[in-house]
Amino acid sequence: MKLINIGFGNLVSADKIVAIVSPESAPIKRMVQDAKEQGTCVDATYGRKTKAVIITDCDLIVLSAKTAESFENKGSKGERTVE
Repeated sequence: MKLINIGFGNLVSADKIVAIVSPESAPIKRMVQDAKEQGTCVDATYGRKTKAVIITDCDLIVLSAKTAESFENKGSKGERTVE
């Protein structure tokens, strides 16, 4: 299982990620607000500004203080393999 570092020592399974998007658009803001109301939002920003919204295949929304670009093409850097 590959794990992606989303900041502050938090990890997300790479196999579960559907998309990593910017939180700036209105539809994403609505999606985050709906997830907060339904209890399916995980805030991993430690009180900092949300710079990326991670959408998973199990309908969880994860908020990260790292930018969406920081996840791009890192190869094995930032990923961990757990067996």
